[in-house]
Amino acid sequence: MAQMYFYYSAMNAGKSTTLLQSSFNYRERGMNPAIFTAAIDDRYGKGVVSSRIGLQEEAELFNVDDDLFQCLSQMHAETKIDCVLIDECQFLTKAQVYQLTEVVDKLHIPVLCYGLRSDFRGELFDGSRYLLAWADKLVELKTICHCGRKANMVIRQDESGKAIADGDQVEIGGNDRYVSVCRKHYKEALEG
Repeated sequence: MAQMYFYYSAMNAGKSTTLLQSSFNYRERGMNPAIFTAAIDDRYGKGVVSSRIGLQEEAELFNVDDDLFQCLSQMHAETKIDCVLIDECQFLTKAQVYQLTEVVDKLHIPVLCYGLRSDFRGELFDGSRYLLAWADKLVELKTICHCGRKANMVIRQDESGKAIADGDQVEIGGNDRYVSVCRKHYKEALEG
């Protein structure tokens, strides 16, 4: 029975690496995964899921106005899809998360979503909010803070490395802009 999975974490926990490993596993067994990533995130090129450890694979892009159920229905009619893998799923809209539940429930295709749970302000992204509510399985991928505790928060930094408390929820960046930390060090950074 197909299910929807939400693999979530702070930054640098290996979400994209895990997605790419899942894709490899499906392909190794002669199956066809459909891979999607957010068009807004072009740090590694458009239409590429890339891991910090050097793995990468081409992917379809999704924008906020795309109907993912319609897109995947059409793709599946042309070539059987055995699994849908979504990178940067925090950028999905509520409607798109619902559309992905339809892929699971009507097309009987498993959907595995990988993304951040919360932003640099400690608030949920819309895609993450509805994945937490509607996914069949929730899987936390873990990374660590500089102190050794589990990192479950993300700090956005300015050019001098100082924590930023306000700003737009979405600002694409990597290790140059964001640091994963535990809740204690998140609070200390914002108080400083």
